[in-house]
Amino acid sequence: MPDRKTIGVLALQGAFARHIDVVKSLGVSTVELRDPDDLPGINALIIPGGESTAMSKMLVRWGLIEPLQKLIKGGLPVFGTCAGLILLADRLKDWDALPRLGGLNITVARNAYGRQLDSFEASLNITIPGSPEFSESAMEGVFIRAPRIPADSVGSGVEVLCSYDGFPVLVRQENILGAAFHPELTGDNRLHEWFLREIINP
Repeated sequence: MPDRKTIGVLALQGAFARHIDVVKSLGVSTVELRDPDDLPGINALIIPGGESTAMSKMLVRWGLIEPLQKLIKGGLPVFGTCAGLILLADRLKDWDALPRLGGLNITVARNAYGRQLDSFEASLNITIPGSPEFSESAMEGVFIRAPRIPADSVGSGVEVLCSYDGFPVLVRQENILGAAFHPELTGDNRLHEWFLREIINP
């Protein structure tokens, strides 16, 4: 993929380095995003997994919530994984007062799949019309203290691209993509490549 864009990867806390490695392997430049001065020039944003509470506090401390909300509402493509999904959810089941970015018309229950010891991998059948690469084989999803999206909480405008055990685990709403799992940990870069191709360069 040609280096036509620059992806900002939120680098406050969590496994941001793995996302950076994946994006760079696809031939796209990255910026480690830590304060508002890093925002100019980015064409998309990735919010990694990590501790949603710690990431929220740092977003507030560094004055990033309002600038990022404005950019996302203005159409900035964003991909949130695990904690990133939590920070993009409009509603939280257990602590709705957590400061976050919002934008996805869903409810999320944090750590709903259990503790670190309850982490697991699962084969995911992703269905995206017009993207036959996902029909070729299942994608392994790594779930680490993963959030859960109740199926009845998915609001208007949200597409469910993949479910596991009856719960949505990959959703899209216009310029926002959210995953309950960690695609950056598997070596399968199809989802990152699709995000770069279809959402950033439609």
